[in-house]
Amino acid sequence: MSDTEAQPVRISSEPVQLQALEPMLEKVRAAVGDVPALLAIAKEIGLTAPKPGEGNTAKLWELLASVTAVDVAAGRVLEPHLDAVAILAQADDAQAAVPATPEGAWGVFAAEGPGLKLEAKRDDAGSYVLNGSKPWCSLAAQLDGAVITAYTGDNSRAAFAVHLKDAGVSCETPEWTSRGLREIPSGTVHFDQVPATPVGDEGWYFKRPGFAWGGMGVAACWLGGAVAVARDFRTALAKAADNGREPDQIALASLGEADRIITSVTGYLAQAAERIDAGFTTDSPGAWSEALRVRGTVAAAVERVQTVVSQNLGPGPLAFNGTYGKRMADLSLYIRQHHAMRDDAQLGALTLKGDAGW
Repeated sequence: MSDTEAQPVRISSEPVQLQALEPMLEKVRAAVGDVPALLAIAKEIGLTAPKPGEGNTAKLWELLASVTAVDVAAGRVLEPHLDAVAILAQADDAQAAVPATPEGAWGVFAAEGPGLKLEAKRDDAGSYVLNGSKPWCSLAAQLDGAVITAYTGDNSRAAFAVHLKDAGVSCETPEWTSRGLREIPSGTVHFDQVPATPVGDEGWYFKRPGFAWGGMGVAACWLGGAVAVARDFRTALAKAADNGREPDQIALASLGEADRIITSVTGYLAQAAERIDAGFTTDSPGAWSEALRVRGTVAAAVERVQTVVSQNLGPGPLAFNGTYGKRMADLSLYIRQHHAMRDDAQLGALTLKGDAGW
């Protein structure tokens, strides 16, 4: 829609530092809509991308936000692969029996659904096998492997590394009616005696240092989508002005509000990244509260930017501009990974217990 589609998103780096991302972003732009190509790019990026908590968390989030600003679905492909790479590296540090660097493209499947249960039990040889079903497994049929949570007891869950090309894995093709994220349907996957390698011990996945960090990485993707929408708005106003239609006060106020929101949120993410790199882990007091604040703040910002932009631009670009329409539909669906008031209720309960900085 504009000449800024491959422009990086800044969180804390200097603009000159972000220029190194531009060739990769051009590759992403050329691969929009081509999931195998996007997975290949994700694998390439995963070889060198920063991992959270190792001193360059803001650069990792800039990478995620920048890719998502090019195309929301591309960010939705990249983020789980980098999350899986980080999880396996953390497990390797914990001396788990998993490869530190996975081969191929990977995902992370930790969602639960009514009427579905995935269980991990030891077979006669003492090795774990998975049986049951897992919902919301994005791109499972096209991935090589995944970090998957499964029940090891009545209420206990653990994480396992699983190769998705195993004969016991069958992927449903969901009836994906949404216009958002059409190239990334999330269906149910069924497991029948599928070998699985423990990733950490029981409960490690939820207690590991990076559990809260992963949720913040998703928020960085959401931010990238909002930045792209705001850039679309700015470009539309500039083009209208070039054609003799100067923006009115409402349009200028809306653009100013979008600028204010994005500047505030990027500053918050930069601060959160600094804390993570300084040793702020899941075990730190207030860590999960901070993850909920980050996700909730970014989600609210995204929805507000979408609202003010769509109100100003009207139905025209939604109906006739494919790039803008796709971005808005993709982002609207992606942001619903945030649980809105239910996450705020969880944060409120923690705040009531005194888990707040004010």
